[in-house]
Amino acid sequence: MTPTQPPSVFNLPNQLTAARFVLAIVLFGLISIEEWGWCLAVFAVAAFTDWLDGYLARLQGLATSLGRVLDPLVDKVLMCGAFIFLLPYGSREGEHWLTPWMITVIVGRELLITGLRGYLEQLGARFGADWLGKIKMGLQCAALFAVFVALQWPQQQSLYLVRDVLIYGMLVATTLSGLQYLWKAAALLRSNTYT
Repeated sequence: MTPTQPPSVFNLPNQLTAARFVLAIVLFGLISIEEWGWCLAVFAVAAFTDWLDGYLARLQGLATSLGRVLDPLVDKVLMCGAFIFLLPYGSREGEHWLTPWMITVIVGRELLITGLRGYLEQLGARFGADWLGKIKMGLQCAALFAVFVALQWPQQQSLYLVRDVLIYGMLVATTLSGLQYLWKAAALLRSNTYT
């Protein structure tokens, strides 16, 4: 009986993850030149590849160690980078829908959880995303969509309220999911059971 070969790291899900990284760079460039319609389109494709790569990896049994590390890392580059590039527009005179403290909450949470996840998985713990982390990711995507829509159609004042509600909802979910991960990590480290 021959052992089954592990999936190649160059499989389709990992290629989609790599494509999302390229799309993130394109998105940052588009934000810089204020092409909001194109930002919407590129971000929609990037968000779709995030769903698709995970779906294909599970469906076809193509999950790899590289993919488990690369997928959330690219998500963080995309999300954190987009909010950082949008900061000058959200905090300019008369605009306060995106401020430095908000970016600090988003980036700080992602760096802290990424470091914790790497450390605990090195110890053999399973420390993947849970339901609150998925809600956080969904709200981050929704907030970015709302930001791009409001920037594309600035005359539609009603879009500003939707944008602001989604940004604050995303910040609450980001904070709560960060605290939940910290609690979970502390419980794992206290119990010394990592599986």
